[in-house]
Amino acid sequence: MVDKVIENNRVGIIGEIVSDFQFSHEVFGEGFYLVDVSVNRLSDSVDIIPLMVSERLVDVTESYIGKLVDASGQFRSYNRHEGTRNKLILSIFVREWEFVDENQEVGKTNQIFLDGFICKPPIYRKTPLGREIADLLVAVNRPYGKSDYIPCIAWGRNARFASGFEVGGRVQLWGRVQSREYMKKISEDEVEKHVAYEVSVSKLEYVEQNI
Repeated sequence: MVDKVIENNRVGIIGEIVSDFQFSHEVFGEGFYLVDVSVNRLSDSVDIIPLMVSERLVDVTESYIGKLVDASGQFRSYNRHEGTRNKLILSIFVREWEFVDENQEVGKTNQIFLDGFICKPPIYRKTPLGREIADLLVAVNRPYGKSDYIPCIAWGRNARFASGFEVGGRVQLWGRVQSREYMKKISEDEVEKHVAYEVSVSKLEYVEQNI
């Protein structure tokens, strides 16, 4: 049962560690720590992706900045309470961790597969240059009645296709995890830099459900 559920959320990345471990939280005496990894894109830019790692998987007291790591697990979300509102926090929950000597070809260093359900109406739009984009929020079930809520972004024909998806519809998608910086206005003369994490979709299928 558990293995089957985990099959619906699989991610693997290879990248360079660019931060030290920071304590996140503890569950039943097991500490979990966040560490940032820089993953190359085909376009010569990089994504800085947070990994959630158990202290039982790796020595979190060491600094591994500059080392290459091959990590796999699930893309997970949780709500963090900030004042009066909730903030969706996303990271890769690592199940396997291995140091590697050299990076592989870029197309294989960042891969994700999700099988989940549309939980908000898709937002379809066009950029000023006419590029089609659709924003999706996909709920992916976890064991014990939990779900992860993963923002996804589709482009071009995939965006057009996704724009017709209905809430509750089941989708399977393949792509990569990406980070995106944006500026958020706090007051008339103050803005803050934020980072969003999402899945950039390369392939998308709508799964017909038998009722």
